[in-house]
Amino acid sequence: MERKFINVILLGFGFMFVFTAFQTMGNIEKTILDSIKQDDSSFTGDGYTSLAIIYATLAICNWMAPSVITITGPRGAMLIGAVTYLFFIVTFLFPRTWLLYVASVLIGAGAAAIWTGQGNYLTLNSDGETISRNSGVFWAMLQCSLFFGNLFVFIKFQGKSHIDLHTRNVVFGVLTAVCALGIIFLMMLRPTRRNIDDNEMTLKEEGPMEAFRGAIRLFCTGDMMLLSAAFIYTGVELSFFSGVYSPSIGFTLAMGENAKQLVGLSGVFIGLGEVLGGALFGILGSKTTRWGRDPIVIMGYLIHMTSFFLIFINLPNLAPFGDTTDTSYITPSPYLAMLCSFLLGFGDACYNTQIYSILGGKYADNSTSAFALFKFTQSLAAAACFFYSSRAPLSVQLGVLAVIGTAGTAAFCRVEWAARSVARAAARAALAPLAPGEKPASREVEDSLHYD
Repeated sequence: MERKFINVILLGFGFMFVFTAFQTMGNIEKTILDSIKQDDSSFTGDGYTSLAIIYATLAICNWMAPSVITITGPRGAMLIGAVTYLFFIVTFLFPRTWLLYVASVLIGAGAAAIWTGQGNYLTLNSDGETISRNSGVFWAMLQCSLFFGNLFVFIKFQGKSHIDLHTRNVVFGVLTAVCALGIIFLMMLRPTRRNIDDNEMTLKEEGPMEAFRGAIRLFCTGDMMLLSAAFIYTGVELSFFSGVYSPSIGFTLAMGENAKQLVGLSGVFIGLGEVLGGALFGILGSKTTRWGRDPIVIMGYLIHMTSFFLIFINLPNLAPFGDTTDTSYITPSPYLAMLCSFLLGFGDACYNTQIYSILGGKYADNSTSAFALFKFTQSLAAAACFFYSSRAPLSVQLGVLAVIGTAGTAAFCRVEWAARSVARAAARAALAPLAPGEKPASREVEDSLHYD
């Protein structure tokens, strides 16, 4: 196995274990904190507020991430970020309202470092032929975290309408150990560098301020502004399926006596969808990119719109706010709820694998800034969603998702189609016979031939 692909596998294992801890916590945080409030009246922390703080801090700190990586390198940035995830999990063993929000700020800053470092490191270990495969493999391994962590929660929450202190501490203790294991894998990552020619510049020659200015310049380009619409959608739907949808199932008492147990099972099905999508597009990456990334994104869009409609008729409008005996247009069905969980995960994989692919291919020479901007836009949208999630009924949240999803998908396809058109024109120009005295294609035409 080639050295760079081994690095991708190690990266996948590191993120799989770190995010087994965090994504499981994000999925159950609202439910867990509501149980802590019942046992301790002095505790007033709110899950939606905590998640909103995390993503708002992540959005702000993403502007500094490229500058940080010029100093620490991608491996150092990922290790620093992973430690903040470990600290966040540990604080749940000592529930204090102020500590919850302080840890939320710290993990937000750490997330900016770990995700920007990840994007840069994945690009350094990929090229135009392997970026789709590596993105798919990494995404599938990462989303195994949803499967394993939530399966554990499903077992521990079985038959419980209230999550007691002992159960909470067992869950927190196990997730702490799993996060620490992920840090060990990240420490095993080996240094690498991208193959470049003499005419190319790399980020290692830039200082922190130049990296910051470069990120701003990139953000103002037309293609990045269009792609930001797709980034926004991934942030809104991320916050919905990771922090709103599964708790809403648990709050729907008409689901039956095991409604709380379904919170973990929902996370398992989301993870199954994510893993299947990532594995599918990783294995078939070289084949699917022949037809472009847009068919996969459009498929994800149609899958998500279907799931939003099914959620609308299955869950009551007040489900995001707490326990409710209300019903929607049909009697709430656990089976339909789990199907929607799977569809949400699979659709999310469609979007994210293709976003990773287009950023790693189109912006290979400026991957640090590109992935930082992706996470900035995505996180800002996620933070906004978590802020209104505690106030907006389910129907409003689904309506927002449908509108933003339509705009984001259209913008992504616009960038993809434009790049394909330029590549075809360049290919025709390169193959055309030269007139007497005519010079070969310019560097710009050569570059356009590298369309992924």
